[in-house]
Amino acid sequence: MSEIVVQTNELTKRFGDFTAVDRVSFEVRAGEVMGYLGPNGSGKTTTIRMLLGMLLPSGGSASVLGFDSTRQAEDIRARVGYMSQKFALYNELTVRENLTFYAGVYGIRSSDRLRDVIELVGLTGLEDERAGDLPIGWRQRLALATAIVHRPTLLFLDEPTSGVDPIARRAFWDMIYYLADEGVTALVTTHYMDEAEYCTRVGIMRRGRLLSVGTPSELKQHAVPAKAWDVHAEPLLDALDALERIPDVVRAGLAGDHLRAITNIGVKASHLRRALIGEGLKMVKVTRVEPSLEDVFLALAGE
Repeated sequence: MSEIVVQTNELTKRFGDFTAVDRVSFEVRAGEVMGYLGPNGSGKTTTIRMLLGMLLPSGGSASVLGFDSTRQAEDIRARVGYMSQKFALYNELTVRENLTFYAGVYGIRSSDRLRDVIELVGLTGLEDERAGDLPIGWRQRLALATAIVHRPTLLFLDEPTSGVDPIARRAFWDMIYYLADEGVTALVTTHYMDEAEYCTRVGIMRRGRLLSVGTPSELKQHAVPAKAWDVHAEPLLDALDALERIPDVVRAGLAGDHLRAITNIGVKASHLRRALIGEGLKMVKVTRVEPSLEDVFLALAGE
């Protein structure tokens, strides 16, 4: 079994009467891409900052690469890569100047290494562009470059794709998996439910508490012991009201141009279809689908 590179035990952080992180315990093993999933304000960033020694915990403990996060924070920060939510870049400096600065912090002087990192993140040809002039997707790539320039074996990526378009998000995850193939472990926080599908394992946070940890498949199997359906019917909002009145429907909601329904395990498509047609709805189509991680989150959160 792979070694444990991150471990928390009842990790807690309180700000006055507010508990931001509430007795969180989990492990990250070498080689994993661990997703830390939850809405904004659920405690993800606070957890990362405690792991890096930037915040002192109110209770519990954590270790990173074998170092205690409270007593040996400098040892941790010298060995990991960290990409913060706000991209800690100097907008007046160029791509090359930003990367040279961060490389220097870690004692990296090799121009070959800078060139290799720029090529890896796809910024070749943009070395002399000011960071502040780059589109957000390219600034994201530069921020990643500054986090990996010293060849860390562990990356903390805090909401790295927030505000980035879907194509740039997909490209960024391709880079994460390239690094994983090269032996880098990653702990990635995100509030995008679909992004967690890319992860080896996922921890789901809500209001400071870790609700569950597992692979995406495990979470779908155990957290949603029911059936999921895509439902197309017209008028859409009338169909939603009708679904919510069906006794075997546990939860129903909008999902783009159609509806998503979670039902008791014994329900059949024909049952749902007949019930909706009986309500006077038209163009009724009911398709069995795999639960999503959004379904998992809603089930775990009791919503």
